[in-house]
Amino acid sequence: MKVGIVGSGLIVDTLFEFIKDLKQIEIMAITATARSIDKLNKLAKEHNIEYVYTDYQQFLENDQYDTVYLGVPNHLHYRMAKQALSAGKNVIVEKPFTSNYNQAKMLEKIAKERKLIILEAISNQHNPNYHKIKELLPTIGDVKIVVLNYTQYSSRYDAFKEGVILPAFDYRKSGGALMDLNVYNVHYLVGLFGKPDEVKYYPNIEYNIDTSGILMLSYDSFKAVLIAAKDCGSPLLNCIEGNKGCIYTSSPLFTLTHFHYQLNKEEPVYYDLCDNAHRMQHEFITFAEIIDNKDYDKAYKLLKHSIDVMEVLTKARASADIVFPDDEVI
Repeated sequence: MKVGIVGSGLIVDTLFEFIKDLKQIEIMAITATARSIDKLNKLAKEHNIEYVYTDYQQFLENDQYDTVYLGVPNHLHYRMAKQALSAGKNVIVEKPFTSNYNQAKMLEKIAKERKLIILEAISNQHNPNYHKIKELLPTIGDVKIVVLNYTQYSSRYDAFKEGVILPAFDYRKSGGALMDLNVYNVHYLVGLFGKPDEVKYYPNIEYNIDTSGILMLSYDSFKAVLIAAKDCGSPLLNCIEGNKGCIYTSSPLFTLTHFHYQLNKEEPVYYDLCDNAHRMQHEFITFAEIIDNKDYDKAYKLLKHSIDVMEVLTKARASADIVFPDDEVI
């Protein structure tokens, strides 16, 4: 897989922490805004990237790579993914996939029409611990309660309270606790159980954005409470409780470094199957396999999951009257 990177922020820095170790992936080009040119040139020199751009359209015209990686603010995901697909590129887009469900469905339509692959970079879906949880899930009996919690006091929250609005806190850029943090919880739950029957979101709102909130999801046989916060924090515990046992972890679900499995009246069993791998490594190994092998069946299965998650997130925002300017963009 030959990749062109879009962005020069924290998530792109994180990508470079491990990508050089994956021989099946070659970084050919990078682009961002003109104000980031010094950072782009530095990254290009450090990582032997041949092509550097500050114009996205020129970047897309380069035929030396086949896949665009979008590490840009949330509100740009849809527009830039649509442009990349229209230019004949496969796309890997950071979470959240888009700003809303309709945008996700449009990207699906374009990708399938053009016989291209578009994937969401959501780490927990490719984590070995997550695959093991899926395997063990039927053995804990009928699930009754699920509680997932990702709360952390953001280093940017103090500035936000003073009126300095960065993208993760900006409703104009599809930010907020639901889209930034609870999205991991939603992916985890929907990947295990599918879409819920009912969705209701109870947010704490400041400056038109949810700085924290509780997402209530109802399934036929159980209820789920998904909590996320950027304005407060506590020790985490994520639990799936069945009538024969439970599965739980103190790890945030974007890393899922370990978990415990415990049947009733038995001692818990500890699992850590990640082998100290970088949290994003497993997903990019999978992406390279899918794209290099043109495995459309697997790609479209993952795409359907991402669209299901976007449907839940969109319903959650609608239930709480949280509106993004980007919602009207198709």
